[in-house]
Amino acid sequence: MVKKNVNEMSFLDHLEDLRWHLVRMCIAVVLCGTVAFLFKGFIFDVIILGPKDMNFPTYRWLCNVTQFIGIDESSFCGDSFPFEIQSRTLAGQFSAHLWTSIYAGFIIAFPYVLYQLWSFISPGMHANERKHSSGFIIISSLLFFVGVLFGYYIVTPLSINFLGTYSVSQQVHNDFDLSSYIGLVRATVIASGIIFELPIIIYFLTRIGLVTPEFLKKYRKYALVIVLILSAVITPPDIASQIIVAIPILILYQVSIYISKIVIKSQKRKEKKHV
Repeated sequence: MVKKNVNEMSFLDHLEDLRWHLVRMCIAVVLCGTVAFLFKGFIFDVIILGPKDMNFPTYRWLCNVTQFIGIDESSFCGDSFPFEIQSRTLAGQFSAHLWTSIYAGFIIAFPYVLYQLWSFISPGMHANERKHSSGFIIISSLLFFVGVLFGYYIVTPLSINFLGTYSVSQQVHNDFDLSSYIGLVRATVIASGIIFELPIIIYFLTRIGLVTPEFLKKYRKYALVIVLILSAVITPPDIASQIIVAIPILILYQVSIYISKIVIKSQKRKEKKHV
């Protein structure tokens, strides 16, 4: 079937086009998720349960840092965590395996998902705007994967270390449910990946006129408060962890201001050419 020009497409045609893009996204996620499902040992023993092991790279690095600054008694330098992970429902492990594979499939297939979204949006753009599609997909994917790695190697270990060693009484022993543990890892990793897309979001918001560099500068102090609140939500309630998470987000916010400036300058140059 010959694809219609975007200007000739009706509302139903657009919906049909969107449906096929969504179908392709789902197929990609399912295929990548199937691969993840088959590599159960690697996904769970190495990746998911990796931050539960005190030999995890983040703990070794933080242990060296705390010893260097003279903190001998550090929770990062233990032999093992004082908790166990258990599954208390009949289908708990299979359900965790299935959903973890789907989320892993989404992370792996993210560049293709992004490509399908761009393919749906780009026909409504100018030819010179579509030229930058490959760069957009590469940069967005790179930011997402950097965010995922940040969430996995920084935020997740800090959260597990704090929550796994926290105790209200010696009489209470920590035994965490499998779904609770995986939910923390999963939510932290995905949330960090999305947060790192901030420059891309600001780029599009600037293009459509919803934000400007002046607006971002004016409300920077409020953004700082929001970032600190966000850091407190996704990390343990200690100052060091919040600062570690807040710093890259603030850097991303500053980068977003520069991106917004570039977009505004580009739009002004185009307006001058048409005058």
